[in-house]
Parts: sequence; structure tokens; C-alpha cells
Amino acid sequence: MSTAARQFHEEEAIGRTYDWHVARRLLRYLRPYVRALVPALLLTLVLNALRILQPKFTQYAIDWYIVPRQLAGLKWLALAFLGVLLLTFVLSYVQTVLLETVGQRVMYDLRSELYTKLQRQDVAYYDRTPVGRIMTRLTSDVDALNELFTSGVIDVLGDLVMIFAIAALMFWMDWRLTLVTLLTVPMLFAATMWFRRHARRGYDRVRTRLARINSFLQEHLSGAQIVQLFNREEKAQAQFHELNDDYRRANIETIFYYAIFFPLVDLIGAIGTALIIWYGGWRVLGSAPGEGALSLGALVAFIQYLQQLFQPIRDLSDKYNVLQAAVVASHRIFRTLDQPIAVTSPPHPRRTGRARGKVEFDGVWFAYKEEEWVLRDVSFTIEPGQSVAIVGHTGSGKTTITNLLMRFYDVQRGRVLLDGVDVREWDLRDLRRNFAVVLQDVFLFSGTIESNIRLGRAEISDERVRWAAREVQAEQFIARLPGGYKAEVRERGAGLSVGQKQLISFARALAFDPAILILDEATSSIDTETEQLIQRAIERVMRGRTSLVIAHRLSTIQNVDRIIVLHRGEIREQGTHQELFAQRGLYWRLYRLQYANRLGRAEFKDAIITSR
Repeated sequence: MSTAARQFHEEEAIGRTYDWHVARRLLRYLRPYVRALVPALLLTLVLNALRILQPKFTQYAIDWYIVPRQLAGLKWLALAFLGVLLLTFVLSYVQTVLLETVGQRVMYDLRSELYTKLQRQDVAYYDRTPVGRIMTRLTSDVDALNELFTSGVIDVLGDLVMIFAIAALMFWMDWRLTLVTLLTVPMLFAATMWFRRHARRGYDRVRTRLARINSFLQEHLSGAQIVQLFNREEKAQAQFHELNDDYRRANIETIFYYAIFFPLVDLIGAIGTALIIWYGGWRVLGSAPGEGALSLGALVAFIQYLQQLFQPIRDLSDKYNVLQAAVVASHRIFRTLDQPIAVTSPPHPRRTGRARGKVEFDGVWFAYKEEEWVLRDVSFTIEPGQSVAIVGHTGSGKTTITNLLMRFYDVQRGRVLLDGVDVREWDLRDLRRNFAVVLQDVFLFSGTIESNIRLGRAEISDERVRWAAREVQAEQFIARLPGGYKAEVRERGAGLSVGQKQLISFARALAFDPAILILDEATSSIDTETEQLIQRAIERVMRGRTSLVIAHRLSTIQNVDRIIVLHRGEIREQGTHQELFAQRGLYWRLYRLQYANRLGRAEFKDAIITSR
């Protein structure tokens, strides 16, 4: 099954899962805020009581003052009613502030917990999980819980109390008319069950399609340059149109159910009102032999109570879908939070602190996928202070070696050792503090030049930042920027040239003063003039520390202490540039092929034939 298909089925499977254990786990996030929730719940009960009182004001106004035409006390009743409305407004404001504050704090806690977990996740997790899906977890899925925490839980309890309180009050006022009124409840119950079932399914489809759109957008916006370069705009637009149209259809399907349900509830309510008017009017006129008469005020109050009774039932249907949406979103969030972290620090690390820089690979076998070996029985040793280059064809496992050394992945067989200690027995934070890496594709964060060199390390002083920039000849272009070291850096370093970003990356590595320096294709994107500027600084910085260089341009590694040649995950040759060149083996053939334009045609053909 393809990765995209697997991800789609995962989303569908999550959407079909309704684990009430997840809902209970979700409610545990409310525990720290019980002091705010309890007053909010009490306010809800008080507000419901005040709302239940309002039809009684109408009843008393009609029966006591309007029908008897005694208007003397009507103004005082109206003022009392106005006072109840003002009190309802104030209490509703306080309740809303309390609930919104709790909801925002819970969402803050969830986002923080998610981000903390993602910061600790191993690199393999990001290899198999689209960034767009992760963004959906942090944004849309967390936002889906907002209504649950701000109103859902409290309102559901309040609505249930409201329903039973109104029903009890109506029975107390006139049980016969109440029974007639409740004839519509089975219709309302059937409509609610239909809506709940179909709207839940529609909402699941909406969430799933949204996650797919986010993944697509993240991928294609990040790769916008490639899309334009290869004239894939129309193809990408067609793909997005298909995803967008699928998302639109899912939303329309959900809207369809809402568009039917709420007018249907209004229709059922109108039928209930008609029954009250028919039977209640008969009672008011005294046309029911053997039964007590019903006052006009009570009849009007009954109509208002019926509307109040239907409103919480209608709200409960909507809140049920809020709960379902929250369960689906929380299930996705908890799947992310419960995702095991494959690479962690040992409980009791054997080694911490700064390393001397001795690197050993002992019979290492590694595969990103089972049995698809990228490295096969790789063994070598790098002494402290040595500079070693690793060369080989694309896919030979060069970058994998550095990833294993920094423990972004764990080996399946063999050991990777730093200073004689397996990297799995190092404190993970201390292990990685020993490395500085300069990559071909430099990543710069939004901020300033200075913050991108320091990367939040407080102990790196301003003087050291400037020293590092001078060492790699970056200060010349930094001084020309508006603001110098305080110059703004946009997302991913937009506005800076590839060479400038590369120089900032070198300055970053020097400022951190690592025990081990890794240059991964670090000069392949730099023009010859810029490379000459930084080469002397790199050579000087490499002295006194272990350096691991991965390069396609073999001219940049001729002065390293040793060169390791990889071929299909195995070490084929080791030695200095002169030794390997004299052997006329794989390294010699790679060198000949790379500099074929400097060779004669016969020598070039000979190199190609030999490399085969």
C-alpha cells in the first residue's frame, strides 16, 4: 500500500473510532480549572432558573393585570421582569468569561503538550508523518475542542437540568396539557437520532478531507519553486481542485443535514404549539366537561415553556455533534501524544558532558525499512582531532553515518561509539551538544542574523558571534545589511543568497565550538569565490577537533587525514587522497569521472569502463 493510501486509511480509521475513554481522558484536562468551572456551573443553574421564571411573568401579567384590566401593579411587574433580564445579562457575562478563560487555558495546555512531544520525537517520525497532518493536530484539531471546553460540557449539564425542570413545572401547572404537549417528543427524538447519525459521519469526512488539504498545501507551497520550474502548475492545480472539491462536498453534505434538522425541529415545535392552542384554548373557554378551566396567562406561559423545552433539546443535538467532533479531534491528538519515542536518553547515562571526539563504528548494519540495508557491516575508527571525509555515489549511506552518530536513528546491528561509549548510553542532550553540523540545504529561522548564529544558546556572547562571523568571512556581507547583526531574517532566509546562508551556517557551527564538526555537502552550493573565502577558516577550525566531511566535490577533501569510500552501504576503500589515487580503485574512478573535462577523451572512456 502506498504512503498516501496508508495515511488516508489511517485518517478514516480514526474517524470511525469513538472511544469514550478518550472523552474521559479529555475531561481530565479540566481538573486544574475546577475552581473556575464550579462557579460557571452554578451560574448556569442560576441562569436557567431565571430563564424558567420569565414565562411566569407573562402569565401573571395577563391573569392578574391585563385580563382584569387592573393596570396599577403592571409597571412594578414589568420592572421586576426588567431586573431579572439585567441580572441574567450580568451573570451570563461572568459565566462566558469564566468558560472562555478555561477553554483557552486548556487549548494552551494541549498545544504546549503537543509541541513538547513533537520536539522530542525522533526523526523517523517526521519521515513517515506529513507536516501538514502535524499542523492539523496543532491547529484545527485543538480548535475543535474549543467549543467543548468553553460551552459544551457546562451547557449539556445546564440543558439537561433545563429540560427536566421545565417538564416538572409544566406537569405542576397542568398535567393534562403537558401530556398533550409531549405527544411531539417521539417525533423530535426520531429526528434527533437521524441527525446525530448522519451529521457525525459528515463531520468525520470534513475533518479527514481537511487534513489531506493541509498536507497537500504544506508540500506544494514548500516546493513552489520546483512546481514552477517543471511547469507543474496546472497539474498541481488539478490535484488541489480535486481535494478542495472533495472537502466542499463533505461540507455540503454536513450542511444538508443541518438544513433539514433545524427546520424540522421548528416544524415539530410548531405542531406542539398548535396542539397547545387547540387543547389549551378549549380548556380556557371551559369546553372540557368535568375539568377545571385553564387561564389565558397559563396558556401563553405553556407556549413559551414549549419553546424553552425544545430549545435545549435542539441544543443537545448540536452539542452531541460538538462532543463527537471533540472525541474525533482528541483521538487524533492523543494518538500523537501516545506515539512512542524510539530514541530517548537512557535512565542512567554512562556518559555526559563534552566528548574528546573519538568516533567508532563497529559492525554497523542499518536500514530505514526492514531488511533494506543502507549500511552493511560498516566498521571504522576516527581518532580525536582527525579529519575524515566520506565519499561515494548518491545513496551509498554517507549522510546515514552522520545521522547514526548523532543518534537521530538507532542501529539494528552493531554499535556506534563516541569516546568508547555506545551513543545509546550517552545522555541524548549532551551527545548532540558535542556536534555542529553544516548542511547543504541551510535552514534559517525567522529572527535576526545574530539569533540565527546563536540559536538561543545564552552562553554564546555577542563577541563570540562576531568572531565566528569574521572567521568565515561572513562579516563583510552582514555589515552591508540594514541593521547589521540585528538585520531581520525572513522565513527560511528568504532574501539571502545561497552563499550568504551557507556562511551564516558556518558561523553558527564555529560559535558553538563543537567537539565534532560535520560538514554534509557543505560547500556544494557555494560558488568558487565564496568557497575560497571560507576554506582557510574551515581548515583552521577543523584543527584540534574531530571533523567528518561528506562531499561530492572531491577537490575539497584532498587535505583531510583520511578518506572513506562507500559503495552500496559498504566500505570499499580507506586512505589519504594520494594513497587512494595511487591504488587506481573506486576513488580514482570517482575522481576521474568528476573531472572528466580536464581529461583526454581516451582517459575519460577508460574511467567510465573501469567504474562499471
